[in-house]
Amino acid sequence: MTKKPDPREAAVALAYRAGQSAPQVVAKGRGLVAESIIRKARDHGIYVHESAELVSLLMQVDLDQHIPPQLYRAVAELLAWLYKLEAGAALSFPYKALPSPSASTGGTEALLLDKPGTLPDKPVNR
Repeated sequence: MTKKPDPREAAVALAYRAGQSAPQVVAKGRGLVAESIIRKARDHGIYVHESAELVSLLMQVDLDQHIPPQLYRAVAELLAWLYKLEAGAALSFPYKALPSPSASTGGTEALLLDKPGTLPDKPVNR
């Protein structure tokens, strides 16, 4: 039996490329849209992090817009940790993380979830 998505479940995908002024919201959604974003992230090996507070704030940012200065520090801490993780450093992070790092994306990407338990058990094959 499949679980119906909770309409409050949300996912926000960020991307940061060298030369950009700030990370950018590249995908966001709730319910089935969030599930699709999560599946695609897993399929591409994109790092997944859970933070209800940060997702709540990032859901207010328009798609394809850079994050606001008020969120620079929180996102910078996450991305700095991710850069080190991708470089192979063994690190601990103060937040619950579900690692799926990928150094092959040409930049740093992160998917933020608003609560645990929204990831599929295994990647979906195309």
